[in-house]
Amino acid sequence: LSQAAGEGGGAQGGGGGSGSGSREAVERLVREHPVVVFMKGSPAQPLCGFSNAVVQILRLHGVEDYRAHDVLQDPDLRQGIKNYSNWPTIPQVYLNGEFVGGCDILLQMHQNGDLVEELKKLGIRSALLDAEKDQEKK
Repeated sequence: LSQAAGEGGGAQGGGGGSGSGSREAVERLVREHPVVVFMKGSPAQPLCGFSNAVVQILRLHGVEDYRAHDVLQDPDLRQGIKNYSNWPTIPQVYLNGEFVGGCDILLQMHQNGDLVEELKKLGIRSALLDAEKDQEKK
């Protein structure tokens, strides 16, 4: 709560909320696409194991169309997203503007089937559903 006091101060100036780490900027990013990932590196070249795991899980589900933001390129964003979600680590995954969690939570959702359901709500059909069908045919 103590950090909230410092944030409101810039509002009267008008220019206070324009930095890439500001709540407004972060909120725009999390809402710009149904699936948004804040990670270290890029999907093509993740720079940490946890970011890589998130990319691999999305790939397993056939989710190719998502926004990835490399927090290593932008220290303000890196801190801003942690403040926004109140979650201390990167990567962070957002579905439909809602913070889902990091690598461990995404992995859990992947394992218990929740991720398939959450993607379905976004109108994204998980590739794993088709993979299971293929298994049944054999």
